[in-house]
This record gives sequence, C-alpha cells and structure tokens, in this order.
Amino acid sequence: MVFKDQYLEISTKLPKDASLYGLGENSQPHGIKLYPNEPYTLYTTDVSAINLNTDLYGSHPVYMDLRNVGGEAYAHAVLLLNSNGMEVFYRGNSLTYKVIGGVFDFYFFSGTSPLTVVDQYTSFIGRPAPMPYWSLGFHQCRWGYHNLSVVEDVVANYEKAQIPLDVIWTDDDHMDVRKDFTLSAMNFPRPKLLAFLDKIHKIGMKYVVIVDPGIGVNSTYGVYQRGLANDVFIKYDNEPYLAQVWPGAVNFPDFLNPKTVSWWSDEIKRFHELVPVDGLWIDMNEASNFCSGKCTIPKGTTCPTPGIPGWICCLDCKNITKTRWDDPPYKINASGLQVPLGFKTIATSAYHYNGVLEYDAHSLYGFSQTIATHQGLQGIAGKRPFILTRSTYVGSGKYAAHWTGDNKGTWEDLKLSISTVLNFGIFGVPMVGSDICGFYPAPTEELCNRWIEVGAFYPFSRDHANFASPRQELYQWESVAESARNALGMRYKLLPYLYTLTYEAHISGAPIARPLFFSFPTYTECYGLSTQFLLGSGLLISPVVEEGKSEVKALFPPGSWYSLFDMTQAVNSKGQYVTLNAPLHVVNVHLYQNIILPMQQGGTVSKEARKTPFSLVVTFPAGASNATAKGNLFIDDDELPEMKLGSGYSTYVDLYATVSQGYVKVWSEVQEGKFALDQGLIVEKVSVLGLDGTGGASALEVDGTTVTSVSNIELSTLEQEYQEEVEDGENKTKSVMVQVNGLSLPVGKNFAMSWKMSAKG
Repeated sequence: MVFKDQYLEISTKLPKDASLYGLGENSQPHGIKLYPNEPYTLYTTDVSAINLNTDLYGSHPVYMDLRNVGGEAYAHAVLLLNSNGMEVFYRGNSLTYKVIGGVFDFYFFSGTSPLTVVDQYTSFIGRPAPMPYWSLGFHQCRWGYHNLSVVEDVVANYEKAQIPLDVIWTDDDHMDVRKDFTLSAMNFPRPKLLAFLDKIHKIGMKYVVIVDPGIGVNSTYGVYQRGLANDVFIKYDNEPYLAQVWPGAVNFPDFLNPKTVSWWSDEIKRFHELVPVDGLWIDMNEASNFCSGKCTIPKGTTCPTPGIPGWICCLDCKNITKTRWDDPPYKINASGLQVPLGFKTIATSAYHYNGVLEYDAHSLYGFSQTIATHQGLQGIAGKRPFILTRSTYVGSGKYAAHWTGDNKGTWEDLKLSISTVLNFGIFGVPMVGSDICGFYPAPTEELCNRWIEVGAFYPFSRDHANFASPRQELYQWESVAESARNALGMRYKLLPYLYTLTYEAHISGAPIARPLFFSFPTYTECYGLSTQFLLGSGLLISPVVEEGKSEVKALFPPGSWYSLFDMTQAVNSKGQYVTLNAPLHVVNVHLYQNIILPMQQGGTVSKEARKTPFSLVVTFPAGASNATAKGNLFIDDDELPEMKLGSGYSTYVDLYATVSQGYVKVWSEVQEGKFALDQGLIVEKVSVLGLDGTGGASALEVDGTTVTSVSNIELSTLEQEYQEEVEDGENKTKSVMVQVNGLSLPVGKNFAMSWKMSAKG
C-alpha cells in the first residue's frame, strides 16, 4: 500500500475464477465481464463512446465479484468512494488501484446474490429515482431540428406511420444562439410553440429540451447577468473561469455553492414559465470545454468564428502547468492518451465554493448539476422530475436517467450498447439506453432495423442523431417502420410490467435490464453473456446484433421459455444454445417459467395505452403437474413526486397461480385498490402456459361462481410446440396453453379463478 498526498495505491488478490463487473463508464469490447490487462481509467471526460477502454462520461469506482463455489453462487461488491482520477488494473488474479488524491474510503456489500448486492449498494448511495410513466414510452430527438415546423412534421409522420411516440426532444436548435434557457424567436416563435405543446399535451405526449452547463458570457443575456450578480461561477485567479462551448465564451456554474443551486432553480422556473417543458436533458457536464488552460476573449474578433465549426477553440489560451494540481506526479491515462487532466475541461487548479479544488471535485461536476436540476424541477409544480444526464457519479441514479453518449451507427456499437446498459443497472442507474441507430454517421437500413429491435427493450428508448447525419427517424424506411411497429408495439404492451420494474428499482435498486446471471447466478455459462439480457427476472431479449443474419444463436438457462410474440412456441432447455429464426422484422422475446406477466393492449401513446384492459400471462414449467407462478403490478398517479404506497394514489397487486392435482388456480391480492378502481382498470384475459393435459379445460369458476356457456367468458385450449434436444428414449415435451377471454375483473379488487385440466379419454 502507498499513501501520499497525490498518489494512493492499494492491491487485492483474487481467485482466478472470480468474474468481475463494473468500474465504468467505458465501452468494453469484450462484453460486460471485466477483462484482464485492459485499462480501467475513471475520470469524467467528454470522449465519444466509440473510444474503447477509455474514461468516458461517468465515474463509478465500484465492482461486483461473482463466484461459483461448489455449485453455490456468492456475489459481493466493493466501492471506493473517491472522486479523484484513478486507474484500476485488473490482472485476472489481482486488482490494483492507483488514485491521484483523496483517501481510501472503501465500502463492502456482502450480498450474497447479485440482486442483494445491488439492493445493499443502492441503500447506501441512494435508491433510483421514480420515473414518470411517459418516460418509458418511445423518444425521438435529433440535433438539427432547425425550426418548429420540422418538429411538427416529425410528430405528424410518426402518427401517420402508426409508430408509438411519447416524447419529442430538441437539442440546442430551439435556443437563441445556443444560450441556455432561451427561445429562438425566429425558429421557435413562442405563440406557435405553445400552441404545439398544448396540442401534444392534450394527447399525452411530452417535450424535453437540452441544457448545457456553460453559460454564455454576454452583457445582454439575463441568465448570465443574474449569475454574475449572485457570484455563482467556478473561479480561477479570483475571477470566473473562462471556457468555450457552443455559445462561445462561457463560465461554468459552481453547483457546490448553495447560492448556485438557488440561482439555477430560479432559471429553470423562469424558463418553464416561458416554455412548459416536461423534462430537462443535461449534456456536456463532465464538464466539456472546447479549449484548455487559462483563456481570454480575443479582441476584435468574433468567437465562435463564423464559418468555423463551433467546437474549434477560438479563445486566446495558455497552458497551465504551474501547480501540482495541473501537473500531478502520477499521470493517469486520461482520454486514453495520457493527456493533461485539464485538457478540454476545467483547469484542475480552478476552485469551487469554500476553496474546493477542481482537481478533487472534477468527476462530481455532472452529479452536482443533476442534483441542482432535480431540485429546480421539483420546485416548479410538485411533479415527478425527469432528467437525462450524460455525466454520472456514484448516486446519480437517485436523480436522473442516463444515456450512453455519442455512439456510432455501426454493428459494433450496437453490441457495445448492451454491455453499457447492463453495467449502469449495477451502478444504480437503471433508467438507461443508447442512441438508437447511432448518433453518427449514417446507419444502414438493416442496422436500424436491428437496432430498434434492441432499443425497444432498453429501459430508456430514444432515437437520436447528429445534424450531419441523414435523417433516421423510424419512419424514414418502410422496413424500419415495420420493425418499429412490431418491437415498440410489444414494448407498449409491456409498459405496466416495465413501470412495475421502475417501482422495484426505486424501492430495492433492482435493475430494469439485467445480465442473465442476476436470475441464474449458479449458471456459469451466462457469466460473460453480453448479447442477450433480461427485463426483470425472466423476460429474455435475444436480438440479432450481426449483419446479414436471419437467425440468432441464443443461450437459454435450464427451464421452459415461452415466446411472447407467439405463446404456442416455446423452448425447453437443459441449459444450452438454441438457434432461433429471426428474419428482419423479428426479435425473439421469451418469458421464463413460474412468472405472471401483466400486459395491456398497447397503443401509440402511453397515456392511452395505460387505460386499455389488462391480460395476464402465467407460465409453468412445461407439462408440470405441480407448480407455482408469481407476479406483481404497481399502478400510481405518475405525476406525483413520490412513488409509494399509502398516498391514496397508488395500487399494488400480488398475482399468484398454482397447478396441482389437475386444477389450475389464478388469484390476486390487492393493496390499496381504490386508485385502480377509480381508473376503471380491468383484467380481460388470462393465458396460462405449459399446462399438462390434452383433453382441455373445464369447470371454470370465477370469484366462486361457475361460468356457464351463456356468459361472455370463453375458455380455449391450444397445443404448444417446443424447440428442445430429445435424447434416445425420451419423449418430446407436450403441453397446452389455456386462455380465458371475455373477463371483466377489476384490477383494484381481489379476484380468484380456477378450472380443471382433463386428460383425453
């Protein structure tokens, strides 16, 4: 162990069979599992996510260790709560931290399951934020929606194509010369924008805009002038530190200063009075700077320079190397190139409130802005905030969602996105996704088809592109539109399940999207699997992530798995890879045994989709004569800041099913049913999969009453087909699916139903 003022080093031994996950944010070419001898540098940096094994936008110095010891799984996690830049060297049988400041503040989370580890971890760093229901819908954005007419056209085209869309976004196009909290009078005239927002708000759609931290230095800009008056900016040599971002010369707010938080909240309130946005997207908050060092505004020239890209530094700048904070004795591999710590960011000898050095607080910048933004949004109308942030730190998930930054429209980036999304679930930021079809350059039509089939199942699902890329909204290609209607159509049917998962995340930290080892921790074959993932405990997504493929080789842990798109089709696995058909418009989604999945009928906007009747899908192990299944459902008024029971505006339902001695029973136990009853929500259909019995179902009872042939309730039986390996002497699995249609069971009341399965006589 080494402990110096600006250098700390400590090592730990590891068994060779330990599987490690975490230590982000970075793009990991070998998948979610940490790979020996690859660099893991943690220092928040505006470096595109296309750069592999490089310190990216967030800093999460935590790892999970999973081991299989004698058939038993043991997981634990280790957090080094330190915001200084660091490198972590994983050698396969050891781990070494090299940190350039702070202290050794280690926390250990004993597990022993991966789910328990994340529960313990988020109980310490903060439970994930409650999310509004609409945030689980589909989002469309582009840097380059130059005026309101373009935005209106995008919304109209989604409606025309019958592709679901909940949220329309604008990058800095709506701003007056790229200045935060402003509106372009020419391109986004306020009266027309308000009329547009009134129109989309009436149907339940939402509008989110970008806010960067850099505040333009401008004597006529009220936001800047009020910031100066309140002394809110980070300092260097006793004056606001000067940098350059999109508006040109900027100062950076110091969010460690309580006065800054109050000023920021006031600016959010002022802007919301100008434009009633529904959420904020905070970007460039690593913090990103197009210049380096100590800068001044050049006299007699305009910055940014007309005709020159805005990311080219046009300030007069000098390198700062005079202090040990700017030039520390140990050089971490910043930006993957060992650049100076202050390169294209805030100088590390600049200082925050109470003299806190940027050197120590650098990786906290985006986190501190997220907290301030959350406070500002909460203060507007008492509604549940929605924030999307690029830069994250330990605990960011308590306040915001995250997207994985500037990716590329390539097959490799599609694959990488899955690992990054799964990592953020471990980091306690479960609401996460990647730019669908890639931020730049142009994706191929085939790639965009396959990407929406993955992205439709990201927790946060958004298409976003660079202004220089061709338009890539999902309706631009008819083939992509078809894949989108299919995949997003299923997503919108699954919204009640996804929303229940956000509730579970909020109360226990459980990731929404999970690696398979979360549900199958003893199944070592899935420890490194990074091209499939689970939503919740048992909904398996097996996408195509390679060019030119019309089938996918998918790993199925032992048990019965039922196709959600065609529930007569199933896989009975002993724990092996199965080749699935996957033509262009098909994504394979399978539901595991012993689960009850709540679904609705879907729609093109979540507000309407969540009013439709429910169906319950119950899964038993194929042909089982005795089995149980469980599920749950959380419903609330998603405008309320808190996501909890006991408010009078929420309902929680436990769902149960059994098959025993030829009888099937399905029932519910409701907590606080009034809210669901007031919404008029009903269960219309129950499907039970994997039942043993070739003679069909009979003697149906619903809430103690025998159902007669004159009722509207229908009972039907369908045979199921299995993909499975059958050894000599073994019989192929046989089972049936029983569907009960025509029900009208209030979700807010306990119900019970049963019927008898009979063998063919």
